[in-house]
Order: sequence, then structure tokens, then C-alpha cells
Amino acid sequence: MPGLPARFAGLILAFAPLFVHRSWCHARVLLLGAILAPGRRTVASLLRIMGRAHERRFVNFHRVLNRAAWSPRAGARLLLGHLITAFAPRGPVVLGLDDTIERRWGKRISARGIYRDPVRSSDSHFVKTSGLRWLSLMLLAPVPWAHRVWALPFLTALVPSERACRERGCRHKPLLAVGRQLVLQARRWLPGRDL
Repeated sequence: MPGLPARFAGLILAFAPLFVHRSWCHARVLLLGAILAPGRRTVASLLRIMGRAHERRFVNFHRVLNRAAWSPRAGARLLLGHLITAFAPRGPVVLGLDDTIERRWGKRISARGIYRDPVRSSDSHFVKTSGLRWLSLMLLAPVPWAHRVWALPFLTALVPSERACRERGCRHKPLLAVGRQLVLQARRWLPGRDL
């Protein structure tokens, strides 16, 4: 992989078995762009930072995320293994959960709900926002060069709104139930470690 130090190339190439060759070529560009891009990490901004802003077939990069056959769960497990090796090789593994709202609109976004906006709300002022609620499981690890603990996300899950579940005819899972599932998944991936 040209242009990368050997150490980074090895880490990035570890994700190659998750994809077929054609998808991997596009996924590799997106992965490198996500590492380098400041601000919002949209597919367009990732392509721009990688020098492919005028790519004629940019839709192929979107397909990596929504149509290509790969396992995000296997990718999360691989990422967790790398994070553990780098930042928490021994001792207990400290995990954190955090939910975030992705503001999305449109007819085809069915899991959308209306939630309290934690950024724009205060104790005295309640602001609602519409969007998708995601729950992230993060490794809380001291990062040596930052001199503080960082939350390093490795696994996320969509938490559909109660209304969306009712419309689909499926049972609604509260936020804590989804969080419990994520932690149990991490427990299965790290059988010999204290969480």
C-alpha cells in the first residue's frame, strides 16, 4: 500500500479479508480518508481528502457501505482486537456506552424518531430533534500522547424509535437493552479479560 508507513499498512490490510477484492479497493480508500479527513466524514469528504473529488463512479464508494457483502460485526471485532493490543494489553477492559442522534430526514428513513437534543437543550430549555439514534460501545483507554483517557468507539447499533418498531410490527428495545446486547457481544469477544 503506497504512501503509508509499514506499521499503518499492516493495520489497514488486516481488514482486507472482510471484503471481496473489488469492494476492498473502494473500502481502503474510504478507510484511509476517514483517518485523514477533518470534520464530518461523509463519503464526499473522504473522497475529497484522498484526491478523488472528481471520481466519475463515486456511487461505487457508497455501495461499500450499503450494498457490498461484508460483516460490520467482524470488522468491529477486528478493530477491538487492535485497540486492545495498542491501548489496553493487560488489566481490566473499561467500556463506555454513549448514544448520539444522527439528524436525518426523508421518506425512506424509517427508524427515525423524535428525541431530546442533548447539545441544544439545557436544564431549563428542552429542544427536540428528529433523527436516527445510534448507541456506541467504546473502549475507554489512556492514550499516552494525550495524557488522558479517550473513548475509542468500535461497535455501534441503531436503536429504532418506538413508533418505527410499532409500524414494522416488531418489539421495541429500550436503549439500555441494546446497550446490554453490545456489552455481551464484547464479553464474548474477550473471554479471558475482566470488563
